[in-house]
Amino acid sequence: MTFAAIVVGGYLLGSCPWGYWLPRIFRGDDVRKSGSGSIGGSNVWRTYGPKLAIPVMLLDALKGFVPALVGVLVVSHLCGILAGAAAMLGHARPLYLRFEKGGKMVATGAGVLIAVCPWVAVAAVAIWFALFLLTRYASVASIVASLALPVCAVAFGYPVAVIVFAGLTGAAVTFLHRGNMRRLRAGTESRFRGLRGLRRATPV
Repeated sequence: MTFAAIVVGGYLLGSCPWGYWLPRIFRGDDVRKSGSGSIGGSNVWRTYGPKLAIPVMLLDALKGFVPALVGVLVVSHLCGILAGAAAMLGHARPLYLRFEKGGKMVATGAGVLIAVCPWVAVAAVAIWFALFLLTRYASVASIVASLALPVCAVAFGYPVAVIVFAGLTGAAVTFLHRGNMRRLRAGTESRFRGLRGLRRATPV
């Protein structure tokens, strides 16, 4: 019963669309009508800048971290993984937005990884920042860091359940970036310039 409650709670918490709510509260706008239409931190940053995007990213990470950590501490590692996966699903298809398009699970997935396999999370974040600084493409950094997750899990000696979760997470995040990959091939992907500026192109 506790196992199921934590997993369901993970989905409900993951469904909290902070990238939609905060712009609604502070700007009176629907972020889904701007940029890529995503409620993720990248689109919020593009549309409103870091003052709204940074809180969105932190809250999105926390909604993955909290249920995953509770699952690990209260029940088992498997419960934490499933609760975190449920939170990621909630972020991608939020209940509170009637299961419409959500975000791409990068920040929420990072929060889950911090709870269930912190060294993998540290490695993935380092890869993300290195590639972002090198290329200025958030999408490239996210895709490569996601694909590196299972490799890092194996390298750090985590159990099979964590390796499988890391692999599925990497595959899911990469799949959600398929539009970005098409734009990268076409040379129309948006590229960050400084903290606020973006080269005007098709959004991430």
